[in-house]
Amino acid sequence: MESKTKNRKTQEQVESMAARAFNGLGLAVGEEAVLELKDGWFNASYNVRLADGREVILKIAPPQGAEVLLYEKNIMTTEVAAMRLVRQNPAIPVPGIYFFDDAHDLCDADYFFMEKMYGDNLQHVRANLPAETRESVDLHIGAIIREINTFPGVYFGLDGNPDLRADTWKEAFIKLVESALEDVARKNARFDYSFDEIRAVVQKHAPALEEITTPCLVHWDAWDPNFFVQDGRITGIIDFERAMWAEPLMEAQFRALSFGEGVTDAMRGYGKTTFTFAEEQRCYLYTLYLGLMMNTECYYRNYDTDEIFNASKGVINTAMQWLKAN
Repeated sequence: MESKTKNRKTQEQVESMAARAFNGLGLAVGEEAVLELKDGWFNASYNVRLADGREVILKIAPPQGAEVLLYEKNIMTTEVAAMRLVRQNPAIPVPGIYFFDDAHDLCDADYFFMEKMYGDNLQHVRANLPAETRESVDLHIGAIIREINTFPGVYFGLDGNPDLRADTWKEAFIKLVESALEDVARKNARFDYSFDEIRAVVQKHAPALEEITTPCLVHWDAWDPNFFVQDGRITGIIDFERAMWAEPLMEAQFRALSFGEGVTDAMRGYGKTTFTFAEEQRCYLYTLYLGLMMNTECYYRNYDTDEIFNASKGVINTAMQWLKAN
């Protein structure tokens, strides 16, 4: 995926960054010592082979001053902090962080080196997995997400942007929605629904948010491209940059409820298979927020495809129709 936020670097620059991170160690010989990983949509990422033969992953944030969404402020700092936190739990197969640099002298943005995860990207292989393996994998995903959600927070919202935090989940979620509206307004763009329509359904269902009184860590972006799988088990989970302090139903595994999929194996693995009406309300609110973010980011990234923009319209429409009718 091509995006103008990808902050690509030369092999010489990467070598300087690696030398700082690994006590002067350089790169392996040859151009293949630095290979770009092109699946991501936001950061630049590389598979880096060091002079001692080790392979590590380098992730580089957009350059300082790059035009990003309000919720994306300082998200690499958030990602590193979340990964270091959840690594305390061995049931969560998160890569170790080798080095994080926010000095901006060797590089014009934050970057970090992390452990390389082995296995297949789940998005690439899911369709070819036997049915029983898909079930096992999804049960395991649910169990991993449940473990992530056990980490408690002291406020709701985002680490990287204090303006998008609050003492209550209702207030924090409304701030997140308003930030999406503000982001899209800066581009003089519009959704298929007016801002007033969106605000009206959020306010209509906002009382359901008041049930949530304790913040927990939420990955929020735990969909198939961010999992690695091998021998029917998840071997890695990555991309914690959009982690926030929220409630578990924000997780991707519960969005299936909004699209008529019913109870999934991931929900069974999590241990959550029944939902009250208030929980359904929150699921649809979170699906709406996802759609708004998908749509809005297209105006900032200049993607080379309309795939995300077109998909976002369906996500928004699904959520808005339910929220208006119920």
